Amino acid sequence: MCAAVALCGLALASNAAAPAASAAPASPTLSRIAETGTINLGHRESSVPFSYYDGKRQVVGYSQDLMLKVADAIKAELKLPALTLKLVPVTSQNRLALVQNGTVDLECGSTSNTAERGRLVAFSTSIFVISTRLLVKRGAAIKDFADLAGRKVVVTSGTTSDRLLRTYNESRGSRIQIVTARDHDDAFQALEQGQVEALMLDDALLYGERAKARLPEDWVVTGTPMSSEVYGCMMRREDPALKAVVDRALTRLLTSGEALKIYTRWFQRPIPPRGQNLNWPPSEPLLKLYRQPGDQPLP
Repeated sequence: MCAAVALCGLALASNAAAPAASAAPASPTLSRIAETGTINLGHRESSVPFSYYDGKRQVVGYSQDLMLKVADAIKAELKLPALTLKLVPVTSQNRLALVQNGTVDLECGSTSNTAERGRLVAFSTSIFVISTRLLVKRGAAIKDFADLAGRKVVVTSGTTSDRLLRTYNESRGSRIQIVTARDHDDAFQALEQGQVEALMLDDALLYGERAKARLPEDWVVTGTPMSSEVYGCMMRREDPALKAVVDRALTRLLTSGEALKIYTRWFQRPIPPRGQNLNWPPSEPLLKLYRQPGDQPLP
C-alpha cells in the first residue's frame, strides 16, 4: 500500500449530484486537478476511527469516507471523466506544512480547527465535535486532570492536547511529567506498557485507541473535558473557490443524514482491523453540527 513517500492512485467513480453551471472556477488547485485528473488527499495512519490503516493497509475511517465523497463532488464540479486519488500519509507534526506547500490538496483526518491554525490554512465546514480527556487503567487513582501531579502523561506531539497540557502544567505548577509520542499508536503503547499513567487526547480518539487494546475493558476514558473542539478538513488559505466546493459537499452530507449514517458505521458498528465496536452514540453537540453546519472554531 502507500509508504511514507509513495503515493497510491485509485480510480474514483462519480455518484455526486449534477455539476454546477461553471466547470472552471478561478481556483489554482481546481485548475491543476482539472488539467492533471489527479487530487492529492492527506490521510492519517492511526487516527482510529477517523483515518487509519486497516489490516490490509487500506486507508479507512469516518473522515476518509467524507473526504472520498468530497473528492467525488470535485470530480462532478469539474466534469472530469475520471479522477485519480493520490493518498498522502500525514502526521500531527507535518500535516499543516504539507497542505501549505502544496503536497496535499485536501486533508481530512482528526485536525482541530483552531484560530491559530486558521492563520496558516483554511478549514472546511466542521465534520466532528470532540472533547479532550484522559485514558487510564481501570481502577487507577487518576480520575481528573488534578490527579496528574507528579505523574507521567503521554500526548501525541503536535496536537492541541500537547499544547493544552503544557499550558495547564505551567499555569498550575502541577509537576506533570509530559512524554511525547510520534503518533497515537505510539502514545497508547506507552500507556499499555506502563511507561506512563495516562494518555491525553481527543475523547473520540481515546475510544479508538481503547478499541485496539488487547483487553479494551481494562481502560477507561475519564476527566472533565479540558477543551471542546471541532474537526475540519484542511486546504490552502489562498484558494476560496476550492473551499466553496468542499463546503457545499460537506454541508449536503451533514444535513442530508448521510454523515450520520457514516458515523453509525464507524462508531456504533464493528470496525477493522479487529471488529471492535466503539459503542459511542452521537453527542448532542455533534447532532447540532449536523443540523447547523459551520466552519468556525469553538471558542
